[in-house]
Amino acid sequence: MLTALITFAAEEGAEPSKVLFYVCGGALVLWALGVSALGIRSHESWPPSQSAARGVITVSIVLVLLAMASAVITA
Repeated sequence: MLTALITFAAEEGAEPSKVLFYVCGGALVLWALGVSALGIRSHESWPPSQSAARGVITVSIVLVLLAMASAVITA
């Protein structure tokens, strides 16, 4: 019985922290909510320019890649 408890405690401590994934995923969720809110309120006038649109796309891609990478790293 004691051996089983020690083995279970050792296995539980070996799991990597998922904090990085939660932070990256939370940032992606907040970004998506903000972009959708601006898009709904402004309709055709947002983003105001082509360069702003590229910036939104770039930030979105970076956040998605960070969330995906952190999910793989902490799995």
